[in-house]
Amino acid sequence: MRRPSTFRLVRIQTGYQWKLFWRNPVAAFFTILFPVMMFLIFTVIFGNERIDELGVTVAQFYAPALGMFAAVSATYTNLGISTAYQRDFGVLKRIRGTPLPPWIYMAGKILSAIAVAFIGVAIMLGLGVALYGLRLDPTTLPALVVSFVVGSAAFSALGLLVAAVAPSGNAASAITNATLLPLAFFSGVFIPPQAETPRWIEFIGDVFPLKHFNEAFFAPFDPRRNDLAFEWGHLAYLALWGLVGGYLAIRWFRWELPQGTGSSRRRSTRR
Repeated sequence: MRRPSTFRLVRIQTGYQWKLFWRNPVAAFFTILFPVMMFLIFTVIFGNERIDELGVTVAQFYAPALGMFAAVSATYTNLGISTAYQRDFGVLKRIRGTPLPPWIYMAGKILSAIAVAFIGVAIMLGLGVALYGLRLDPTTLPALVVSFVVGSAAFSALGLLVAAVAPSGNAASAITNATLLPLAFFSGVFIPPQAETPRWIEFIGDVFPLKHFNEAFFAPFDPRRNDLAFEWGHLAYLALWGLVGGYLAIRWFRWELPQGTGSSRRRSTRR
C-alpha cells in the first residue's frame, strides 16, 4: 500500500484539528464571537467619532485591533489550552505511539489555528467595512498579510510554549488568560494610546509581543501613512519572540504527564 504524501498527511491533520475546534462551542465563542461583541460594544459606547491622537475613527481603530486579538486568541490561547488538555487526557501519548510523525500532528494543529485566526480577522474586518466604512489602501494589503502571518506564527509558538510549561490544562487556561487580557490593556488593544498614558504601562507593552503585533497590524489602516506600511521593527521583534518561544517549546515539550501527576494520579487512585 502506497504511503500518503507528507502534504496529504498535514492536510488531513489540519482538517481534523479544524473539526475539533468547531465542535468546542466555548472555544469558538471566545475566539470568534467575543471580539465581535467587544467591537460592537465599543462602537456603540464611543460612537464612531474621530480619535485625534491617531487620526482615525473609533471603528477604524478597533476593527484591526480586535481582529488581531481574535488571531491571538485562536493561536496563543487555543493552542496552549487544547494541547495541554490533550496531554492531560492521554491523547498526545497515544498520538506519539502511532506511525504518524509528531511534527505532522503539530503542523496540523498550528495550521488549523492560523486558519481559525484568518476567519476571525476576516469577520472583524468585514464588519468594519460593512457597518462603518473601514478603509484599506490596496497598496498596504501585502503589509497586512505579512503582519498576520508573522504574528500568528509567533503566537502559535508561544501557545505551544505555554502547553510545554503548564503542568495541566487548567494551568494552561489560567496562564493564557492571565497574560493575554492584561497585556491587551497595556498594549493599546482595548484602549487607544493616549499622551497621558503612564510610562510604566508603555514599557510593559514595549517588552511583550502583543503591542508589536497590534502596531504592525494597524499600520496598513493608518490614513497618515503614505508608504507600504511595513513595520519592520515590530515584525522583527515579533519574529524574535516566535523563534525563542518555538525553540523553548520544542526543548521543553512533553507528550505525556510525569508519573504521579494529573490524569496519571487519578488513574492510580482509581486502582
